[in-house]
Amino acid sequence: MPLYIGLMSGTSLDGIDAALVRCGDGRPEWLGATGVAFPAALREDLLALCLARDTTFAELARLESAFCERQAEAAHRLLKETGTSPGDIAAIGSHGQTIEHAPEGTPPHTYQLDNPSLLAELTGCAVVGDFRRRDMAAGGQAAPLAPAFHAALFTSPAHTRLILNLGGIANLTRLPPSGDPAPVLGFDTGPANMLMDAWCQHHLGHAYDADGAWAAGGRVDEALLSRLLDDAYFRRPPPKSTGREHFHLDWLATHLTGDEAPQDVQATLAELTAASIAMGVAQSSEHSDAYCDALIPCGGGAHNADLLTRIQRHLPEIPLTPCERFGWSADWLEAGAFAWLAHQRLVQRPGNLPEVTGARGYRVLGGLYAP
Repeated sequence: MPLYIGLMSGTSLDGIDAALVRCGDGRPEWLGATGVAFPAALREDLLALCLARDTTFAELARLESAFCERQAEAAHRLLKETGTSPGDIAAIGSHGQTIEHAPEGTPPHTYQLDNPSLLAELTGCAVVGDFRRRDMAAGGQAAPLAPAFHAALFTSPAHTRLILNLGGIANLTRLPPSGDPAPVLGFDTGPANMLMDAWCQHHLGHAYDADGAWAAGGRVDEALLSRLLDDAYFRRPPPKSTGREHFHLDWLATHLTGDEAPQDVQATLAELTAASIAMGVAQSSEHSDAYCDALIPCGGGAHNADLLTRIQRHLPEIPLTPCERFGWSADWLEAGAFAWLAHQRLVQRPGNLPEVTGARGYRVLGGLYAP
């Protein structure tokens, strides 16, 4: 079976994840992975671009080139660490860096900073990029795209399974048993690490709250939590997706009285993530009565012990099951999804699920750039 590289940089803006995946007609096989962190200055510039109301084409080009150079570095490092030649790679699947995602905008739009032509030039590999806009052109949210990959990887013959990606945003996939007529469901439940990271950076100067230790020492402000959960997004039915455009520190500030202790706010943000995930699970369970035998966390938040404890407290009937039990690392699952999506593009098979994104039908996603 051919080999693919998936490159992913998520809403946490911490760097590039690269996964080497063997894809064919069976289950995708994870062969190795690595990561390249963004230099602090590049991360700050990318974050500023996400929040900017105006910029210049020259600045976009500068950041796009710098971003693609980090992507190429990650791909070359992965090839070296796995003893793989560029000629062995059928294609690189490049997600790009989301700068703005506005599926409800006028017009609907999603923009990922990327330059697949430059990436092909720097790596000597074919590149598949621009995955999201074809789904949006067909009336979809363009997100999440990982549920189709989750279905290929985790579907059980007898049980429902939930895949929970804890990146900057939390997204949930519900997989019915194979043969069950119920649809695969997937949607963004709300913020995961994004608000916690930003609040921690603002008050402690740390990029994130390691293991959730700061949040664990705080007290949940129930009144604040109630105000945050009153946001209409949490009650919206799927399909739905969101991002930094909705959930950011200014959004949080509109709900603060100014009397809250910063550590208590951090605890409340962790509880917001757990509570909104539980709401999402309840929304998804309306479509299937099959017993759920696993909630599989992945992404950076899968290492946050405090957050996982809170999620399990909200969902005591569903066992949290490590991704590694299924032969994959929680850290590289989303990068693996874009390797698989590149394979889908090369074999001309759909990469989206209309029942997830709301698109008018199945679509082959992404453009192909020759090496």
